[in-house]
Amino acid sequence: MLTFPNAKVNLGLNIVSKRPDGYHNIETVFYPVSLSDALELLPSSADKTVLSVSGFSIGGSPENNLVYKAYRLLADEFNLPACEIRLHKAIPFGAGLGGGSADAAFILKMLNEMYALSLSDKELAQYAILLGADCPFFIYNTPMFAKGIGNEFEQVSLSLKGYTMVLVKPEESVSTAEAYSCVQPSAPQFSLADIIKKPVEDWKMLMCNDFEKSVFSRHPVIGEIKDSLYRIGAVYASMSGSGATVFGIFKQPPVNLPDFYRSFVWQGECLF
Repeated sequence: MLTFPNAKVNLGLNIVSKRPDGYHNIETVFYPVSLSDALELLPSSADKTVLSVSGFSIGGSPENNLVYKAYRLLADEFNLPACEIRLHKAIPFGAGLGGGSADAAFILKMLNEMYALSLSDKELAQYAILLGADCPFFIYNTPMFAKGIGNEFEQVSLSLKGYTMVLVKPEESVSTAEAYSCVQPSAPQFSLADIIKKPVEDWKMLMCNDFEKSVFSRHPVIGEIKDSLYRIGAVYASMSGSGATVFGIFKQPPVNLPDFYRSFVWQGECLF
C-alpha cells in the first residue's frame, strides 16, 4: 500500500494565552498543501517491524520516528503483525509544514485500511493526538480552524482554487522552543475564523503570525523572503507555524522567482 502524506501551512497564527501546564492556547487555520512525502506499507514475514527512511535527512533512530510510534500505537492495541515501512521525505524537516505529523497520521489511516480495523476518523484522531497536537488535522486533511493547543478543530469553508502557492524554506531552522520563548500571548482583536471568510486580498491587513516578530529579528533572512514574495506579486504571504518556511499565495503562477540562495523552493496549485 502506497500513499503520499501532504504538508500544511498555517494561514495566520495567534498565540492567545499561556496555560497552567506550560503550553500555549493558539488559534490558527490549517490548510493542506500538495507537497508530499511518500509512504509505503508492506506486510513482512520477519518478526520485527522495520522502518527505512530516504530523502531529506531527519536524524534520530527509526524507533523514535513518529511513523514507527504510530505503528506501535495501533500494533499494541490490535495485535498487528510486523510490517515493512518505507518513508521517503520530500517535505523539509523542521520547516513548520507538519511533515512528521502528516506521516504519522497517514500510517494510522493505512493500518486501519490494511488490517480492516474499522476505526472512524474520530477514533483515528483520538489515537493521533497521542502523537502530537496537529496530527489529528491530517486525519481529516481539509481546511480547519484550530484552537486550544492546536488540537480542537472546526471545519471552515474556504476556497483558494485557482490560486498558486509558493513555499520557501531557507537553510537555517527555527526550533519550536526558540519561537515560543520570545512571544507575548495576547487575545486577537478579530478571530481568524472570521478573517478567513474575507477575500484573500484583505488578509494582508488583518491576519498575521505572532511568531514572525521575534523570529524575523533573530533570523532576518526569513523576513526578507516574505518581503520578496510580496514584491513579486503575492496577495498574501506569511511564515508557516513557528518557521522557518514562508509561503506566498498568488493569483497567477509567478514567473522568474528570485534566487532564494540555498533555500528549498516549491510551487503548486492550491488544493481547496
